[in-house]
Amino acid sequence: MCFSARMKEKADKLQEHYQKTKNVGPRDPGELIHHHANGFAHPLMWIIPQEEPETFTPAMWGIMPSTKLGADHKEYYKESVRFGAGLNARNEKLFDHFIYKHQVYTRRCIIPVNGFYEPHTAPKKFKIPFYFELKDHEIMNLAGLYNISKDGFVTFTVLTQEATPMFSEIHNTKNRRPVILADEEVAYWLDNNLEQEDILDVIQNDLQDYHFNAYPISKDLYSPKVDSNRENIVDRVDYAEMEIDY
Repeated sequence: MCFSARMKEKADKLQEHYQKTKNVGPRDPGELIHHHANGFAHPLMWIIPQEEPETFTPAMWGIMPSTKLGADHKEYYKESVRFGAGLNARNEKLFDHFIYKHQVYTRRCIIPVNGFYEPHTAPKKFKIPFYFELKDHEIMNLAGLYNISKDGFVTFTVLTQEATPMFSEIHNTKNRRPVILADEEVAYWLDNNLEQEDILDVIQNDLQDYHFNAYPISKDLYSPKVDSNRENIVDRVDYAEMEIDY
């Protein structure tokens, strides 16, 4: 699963990278910089939406049904947390889930991040956080879906699929991985003409393991007692308990 991510770039860097304009509506949220974006805190992050693919816009992490009110998002997330709070969408459920099936053809999105975090379970259930990043790019493209509530509130979810070997070895309890697209796949993912077979083909042919670096970082990432939203949270930390070599 993908419940936490990192985005350190300012909006002008994203505009330059994607050649898209910023669309913030009546309220500009400022720079959405997160060294540790904890999904369960439902941060605002940038997305590139299918309905306006030449822009990027702020959206809250944790997809909500369009029948709900964004003004009531705290209550909705409180009730939905036992189902993952809408942070991730399994690709196996895209075409029959009560939310996803209505968004998969018209509301796909890209979530730009610098990297993301996943837990590794070492012996005796010792949890070690790992940071994943691309080897040759600062910005990666997570594939997702988004939705718009009755009162215009935009929310999103990150697509996940079965883990590939690298992810299975590191994220060895849930055995999932986010869907991560190459730059040249971004425009295609946002194309209005994709059918079910096309969408599944993009997911199944996303970036392979050799594109990524992954390494262990501080357990502060999971501690509620310290501030993990800090620049050095991605510094490498090695653990004697770890039985894999990364």
